[in-house]
Amino acid sequence: MAWLVLPGALLCMLRVGLSTLDSEVFPPPGPHNCPYKCVCAADLLSCAGLGLQDVPAALPATAADLDLSHNVLQRLRPGWLAPFSQLRTLRLGHNELGALGRGVFTNASSLRLLDLSSNALRALGRHDLSGLGALERLLLFNNRLVHLDEHAFHGLSALSYLYLGCNELASFSFVHLHGLDSTHLRTLDLSSNQLDHISVPELAALPAFLKNGLYLHNNPLPCDCRLYHLLQRWHQRGLSAVRDFAREYTCLAFKVSASRVRFFEYSRVFENCSSAPARGLERPEEQLHVQLGRSLRLYCNTSVPAMRIAWVSPKQELLMAPGSRDGSIAVLADGSLAINNVQQGHAGVFVCLATGPRLRHNQTHEYNVSVHLPHPEPDAFNTGFTTLLGCVVGLVLVLLYLFAPPCRGCCRCCRCRRWPRAPSPLQELSAPSSVLSGTPPEAPSRKASVHKHVVFLEPGRMGLNGRVQLAVAEDFDLCNPVGLRLKAGSESASSTGSEGLMLT
Repeated sequence: MAWLVLPGALLCMLRVGLSTLDSEVFPPPGPHNCPYKCVCAADLLSCAGLGLQDVPAALPATAADLDLSHNVLQRLRPGWLAPFSQLRTLRLGHNELGALGRGVFTNASSLRLLDLSSNALRALGRHDLSGLGALERLLLFNNRLVHLDEHAFHGLSALSYLYLGCNELASFSFVHLHGLDSTHLRTLDLSSNQLDHISVPELAALPAFLKNGLYLHNNPLPCDCRLYHLLQRWHQRGLSAVRDFAREYTCLAFKVSASRVRFFEYSRVFENCSSAPARGLERPEEQLHVQLGRSLRLYCNTSVPAMRIAWVSPKQELLMAPGSRDGSIAVLADGSLAINNVQQGHAGVFVCLATGPRLRHNQTHEYNVSVHLPHPEPDAFNTGFTTLLGCVVGLVLVLLYLFAPPCRGCCRCCRCRRWPRAPSPLQELSAPSSVLSGTPPEAPSRKASVHKHVVFLEPGRMGLNGRVQLAVAEDFDLCNPVGLRLKAGSESASSTGSEGLMLT
């Protein structure tokens, strides 16, 4: 039996050794054909930072987000994305791609984001990006791009964000935008390149929403007067691309790299620039004021009839017939824009985009709409007016009372009608006062006149603490005021040198 046990033990040892060798040389396949060392989670596939020189052959077809960044990829095979029917995001940044080639993205019709940043791309050909009809974001910054084909971005009709910063571009055509559709483009980053010439009329003709997302800072731009006035206007309008990087906008004063000056800080370079050549470069936006709840109609006024008209709302929504998503804005058959019930959310800049065989692709018309609350109806009873009228009438009555001569009949009545009256209680006051009297105060029996008038005199300086003195005129004859004397109290500090009469 021993000879039977020995071969069995040898077979078991050999089987264990083979299984160990297989596990070291041929690792077990991951779930759903996930490549070795890659991370697969639902529709996410990440093979980043693995030092790959080529794209793995077997990749899960269910991937919607593919990350191949931070490798050493040098080329991409045509048609390599054919299995990925659901791919939405492709990250190829931080590789060594020197060129793309025709047919690389032929089967990427659903791709929304493509990251090609931090590679070694030198140029973009006419068909390098073919097949990306649904692409919205394209990242090409930090490459070595020197040349862009005139139609390099042709067919990218949905592209909204294009990042070309940190390259070596010496020129860029804004007339055709290299095939881009300006109706969707919101951000165009051309910063940190070698742009030494820019057509100012082309910049001025761009739509307002694209000017707000056009980044031109950190380029060797010439110190041109028209460019200076245009950038100053953009800065005053608060365009974020200029306002956020104002210190980075520099120009060459003498076409020497060491003579860079800042557009918005060194005004001496531009002190001789006349604003006359800058007039007419940029068509001013039309200011419209409308009340809340009213209706509004905007027309796209172009130099010649347009074949196609689209609008961009203040919320950066592209408006085409029939109108906005929420139904509050309608685009009519003639291309005009109609709002039946204006709300606060409709305030801002509306931009009309007109295209046609005889029009430039980016001919625009801008409306700056301000929404105001309805003006309140004027009150039927104006309190302020009646108050002012009452003051005027009161003042007239006081002046008549002070300066108008009394009637003779009133004087005779005053002489005839007199009633005996007890001595005035103010005679007993200890506080200093001044009394207007027709007889000396020492008279033992003195009849007081019924026509007593209180007179407000200047407060005494000592002991009055700002209180107003009161004086009573007794035995005062309205028809004979000449003989009256003003006598101050013994403790009054006010001056009584004048013999004039004080009445109120």
